[in-house]
Amino acid sequence: MRLKDRVCLITGAAAGIGKATALKFVSEGAKVVLCDVNEEAGNTLVAELGNDASFYKIDVTDRQDVQKWIDDVVKRYGRIDVLVNNAGVTRDGLFVKFKDGEVVSQLSEEAWDVVIGVNLKGVFNCAQAVTPVMIKQKSGVILNASSIVGLYGNFGQTNYAATKFGVIGMTKTWSRELGRYNIRVNAVCPGFILTEMVKKMPEKILEGLAEKTPLQRMGVPEDVANVYCWLASDEAAYIHGAAISVDGGMVLGT
Repeated sequence: MRLKDRVCLITGAAAGIGKATALKFVSEGAKVVLCDVNEEAGNTLVAELGNDASFYKIDVTDRQDVQKWIDDVVKRYGRIDVLVNNAGVTRDGLFVKFKDGEVVSQLSEEAWDVVIGVNLKGVFNCAQAVTPVMIKQKSGVILNASSIVGLYGNFGQTNYAATKFGVIGMTKTWSRELGRYNIRVNAVCPGFILTEMVKKMPEKILEGLAEKTPLQRMGVPEDVANVYCWLASDEAAYIHGAAISVDGGMVLGT
């Protein structure tokens, strides 16, 4: 019960790594407050988790929506102990595709804006909203979802890589600014994880990804949830400003 009675917020919690994190946190005694844009999946998860869970339909790119969420949580519980900034999206595409001397396609402005909005601005919005609460209570943990792509980049993911590199930059900066208030800030960098979305990829591609991983398997959401749980607990009391890889030893491009 490493998180007994701690109030833990998880964004993008309706599926995948967010869902696994919610399940893990509740099993460790936490009171979890979940948000996602998928209301149906969120409510289904809360029904599974029981009385120690609640769900809000929140768009993390909307600052007013986020602030109302945080205000409501504080009104209900009086504190916020952990924020897991897990919400994220992809809109992949080549930066510029060139063929026969001509530009045939390029990453669209819309794809750039959507990914920057959720993956970068969303993290900024949620962390900035909870920080005053944590400063006043002189404690807190902020955990940000980066990626292996945020360490090495990746083919066809200019927008996604930009956000995940940016998340690490914010993590390093906030660790310098917030440590004095006993607020720990860390990032987690998952590799290729078998979420519902990834499982829809062709089997041949999944096998290739597993073969490129030194552990010879892809990760599962629980692999990442376990790291979030450890970082949220007192066992990681001196881990601050870190970007921890959960990738089976994979280095992109090798």
